[in-house]
Amino acid sequence: MNRVLLRLACAMLLFASCKNADYKKVTNDPELYRVTVKRLNDIVLENNFPPVIASRNYVYANIAAYEVIAAGDSKHYRSLAGQIKHLPAVPQPDKQKNIDFQFASLLSFCHVGNAVTFPEGSMSLYVDELKEKAKAAGMPSDVFENSVAYADTVAKHILKWSKKDNYAQTRSASKYTVTRTDGRWIPTPPMYAQALEPHWGEIRPMVLDSASQIPAPEPPPYNMTDKNSVFYKSVMQVKNMVDSLTKDQTHMADFWDDNAFKLNVIGHASFATKKFGPAGHWMNIAGIGSKMNKADFNTTVAAYTTASIALFDAFINCWYVKYKANSVRPETVINKFIDPDWKTHIQTPPFPEYISGHAVISAAAAETLTKSFGDNKAYTDSSEAEFGIPPRSFKSFRAAALEAAISRVYGGIHYKIACDIGNQTGRKIGDLVNQKLQLKIK
Repeated sequence: MNRVLLRLACAMLLFASCKNADYKKVTNDPELYRVTVKRLNDIVLENNFPPVIASRNYVYANIAAYEVIAAGDSKHYRSLAGQIKHLPAVPQPDKQKNIDFQFASLLSFCHVGNAVTFPEGSMSLYVDELKEKAKAAGMPSDVFENSVAYADTVAKHILKWSKKDNYAQTRSASKYTVTRTDGRWIPTPPMYAQALEPHWGEIRPMVLDSASQIPAPEPPPYNMTDKNSVFYKSVMQVKNMVDSLTKDQTHMADFWDDNAFKLNVIGHASFATKKFGPAGHWMNIAGIGSKMNKADFNTTVAAYTTASIALFDAFINCWYVKYKANSVRPETVINKFIDPDWKTHIQTPPFPEYISGHAVISAAAAETLTKSFGDNKAYTDSSEAEFGIPPRSFKSFRAAALEAAISRVYGGIHYKIACDIGNQTGRKIGDLVNQKLQLKIK
């Protein structure tokens, strides 16, 4: 009889142990991380975050998640502290405590996402969903409490560090001075908005030593009097392309538009339509790469993190170049000298033309995703389907970056040289991120 009871007790313990272990099938699923990043992406979209600020939202949230993973799997992943020179050592977990590091990484991501977006607490309901999901899957109470506590510890550490990146100081910096000097950027229709984030080049980068570390050559000199000048030919190239767009070129321009806030004007009425910006688009592509490669949870977090770092530094570099060059947009020149009624295919964003932001940040992200998931990985991007834009297919991440660059010429908002140089600059930034950050221990 005692043997029967003993076997029954062992069976019950084994059942309880298996049930408790089942929760990891839920909390360690990489799809849950992809969904979590998309949730932040949706909040960024809903609250009209400009592209440069959006990149800041993504990078700190992803780094917080990654640092939790690195702490929990130090045999395979290195902390970014020390690799990012100004990131102080992250508090390490108590080895005596049982922690679900994947679950904690999700919570840490959300904690930071909550703090860097507005209204503050936008991810709170989603966090509640995550916690209920973990409990329903059978996570033991001690693991739950330890995971929540460690997530909060890492998130607070990352947030404290984030406050030293000069973002707060640039909120009260001087505005861009608009002058009517030929060749210099001025606001464009229909919004005629003031210049966006003219001091973003002063934000502290992650891997770059400074915003100017990877310089871009000077743009062609402004010249609308000589029809043989590089500048005049560049202007006419944009006009001719927009005036004769093919169906595929139109789709390309629309697909990569990524306008976070487009003002639509019909007669005396106006209304805004929103999409996620270019950084959000590339966060989606990181998710596609993860899913396509069947990457595990930790690999997925690492890929998102390096891509977000590349995007963040690329925007800082690009914005430094933009406000140093202060180049006029094609729309302004064409309307003044060639055709006052000419319109771009997509809306011109409110900042100087040279160099192309899409070209720089796309190429930088593509380099890190190529390292994470491999070169010549064909994929289909359906990110824009929620905005009614059909998907596009690409032979590789680099091919997508090249298309993102040329799409801005088809859209009528960039000269081709700004896109070509932007792609070259972005690849250098991505290469630098790949070289300096060695997340995985071989």
